[in-house]
Amino acid sequence: MDIITRSAAETIELGRRIGSALQGGEVFAVEGPLGSGKTQLIKGIAAGADAEALDQVNSPTFVLVNEYQGQFDIFHIDAYRLDTAAEFEMLGFDDFLYPQSVVLIEWADKVTTVLETLDCISVKFRHISQEQRAISIQNLPNHLKSLIEGPRERGNN
Repeated sequence: MDIITRSAAETIELGRRIGSALQGGEVFAVEGPLGSGKTQLIKGIAAGADAEALDQVNSPTFVLVNEYQGQFDIFHIDAYRLDTAAEFEMLGFDDFLYPQSVVLIEWADKVTTVLETLDCISVKFRHISQEQRAISIQNLPNHLKSLIEGPRERGNN
């Protein structure tokens, strides 16, 4: 599924729709260049899942993992500063995977060897212009597909 968002607010709203339909146990592998909207989408997902303290939802580049409480235990991981998959595993990644959790991984392309055995939802961002983003979402479960399909959909895979 390919989606175009035309502002940070639209990217957050897309995330909010996704977050409102989570069932728990989902793992999102989020990729894209700096400033492409990864954190905006995650802010929306956290908001849609009723996370508390939304002003605290930001990229955990220096702490590596933020946890937000909402309908689920939401783990927001930033792999940008990690050099190896072993460092990622040392974060206790396996401990974050359970039915009442949702795991959101920014810079997931840095830890693909750890994620390849999981049934991750792949989200890839690409700049179109200063404000517009192309977002490709793969392996989206049915309970999320119907919620985000709509006028901004450009294709369906």
